[in-house]
Amino acid sequence: MTQEVIKLLENATHGTLSLVDGNKPYAVTLNFVFFNGDIYFHCSKRGKKVDLIKANNNCFFSVVEDYSLIPSYFSSKSGLACPATQFFESVFIEGIAKIVDDCEEKIKVFTALMQKLQSEGGYQSFKNSIYKNALENVLVVKIEVKSHSYKAKLGQNISRERFDMIVGNLHKRSKYLDLKTIKRMKEIRCI
Repeated sequence: MTQEVIKLLENATHGTLSLVDGNKPYAVTLNFVFFNGDIYFHCSKRGKKVDLIKANNNCFFSVVEDYSLIPSYFSSKSGLACPATQFFESVFIEGIAKIVDDCEEKIKVFTALMQKLQSEGGYQSFKNSIYKNALENVLVVKIEVKSHSYKAKLGQNISRERFDMIVGNLHKRSKYLDLKTIKRMKEIRCI
């Protein structure tokens, strides 16, 4: 995996799991952690998601990081609607969902998840006996990554003039997401 993919998976707060429900798709958004090259999430031991994984463990997992909405007039003076767009980065993963039974692996996964979601600490180690029942009663699922693809739409393929016009307009609007977008646009374009 490229550094862009790893960074996106490590920083994203949620993704969408897609499963097969007979001849229909089924998708659910969930928190996850990217750990040791695979995707992990936890859930109840019962429910539609678990039933579908047990019936067919082929899955698809997607993560999207939103950046700024780009009004058409941010990159063109033509007055046309066509240049309006949304900037984003995304990764799409094809994998195999497997239920994790090993308690030590569950502890490592929950530790990694908490380090992601609450990096400042403030919680007891999952090795503490207070978590025994919780670890036994929660299902952890590992998505073994079989293939992946990455897509970024951050102005990396537009002319320098349009790129600079968008950056200038984002600076003028200057919302938090705009400043984040400018930073990422420049990283992707290697400026």
